[in-house]
Amino acid sequence: MTLEEIVGKIRQKAAYSSGFNARALFDFGDDGCVHIDGTQGMLDISTENKEADVTLSTSLETFSKILNGESDPHIAFMMEKLKIRGSMRLALKLNAFLED
Repeated sequence: MTLEEIVGKIRQKAAYSSGFNARALFDFGDDGCVHIDGTQGMLDISTENKEADVTLSTSLETFSKILNGESDPHIAFMMEKLKIRGSMRLALKLNAFLED
């Protein structure tokens, strides 16, 4: 899955969820990043590297599997394929937001 496909999938999931009132950054290293800002009411999703309340670092491959339901984010975290900086509470809220 490309970065653009990931942004599209996140936009689809955002249409069916509500209540994420924070800023999150998905950092894919050299492959780019996706920033979600829900602090203004509507979710703003971009590929800009902006300040965030929680940052999740992983590979595009691992994140694609999480988005498609092929991988559990908790397992990815425990296997150190997913690293979290910032609020663990927000990371768990993101998990609910991204689930199918």
